[in-house]
Amino acid sequence: MEYYIDPHVCPQDHACPLVVVCPVSAISQDKNGLPVIDDEKCIKCGKCAKRCPMHAVVRR
Repeated sequence: MEYYIDPHVCPQDHACPLVVVCPVSAISQDKNGLPVIDDEKCIKCGKCAKRCPMHAVVRR
């Protein structure tokens, strides 16, 4: 299972706090502000899901 940031839940109007939470720098924000998880880098630790204030990180 992989983590995914639901664009319908994430407001995309702020600097995403998950970018600094990720221990392997697998999260970045695209030009529209949507945080994106790089599946190649992600170690599936779940820190992003636990720390997202909007609960926008889901497993797929």
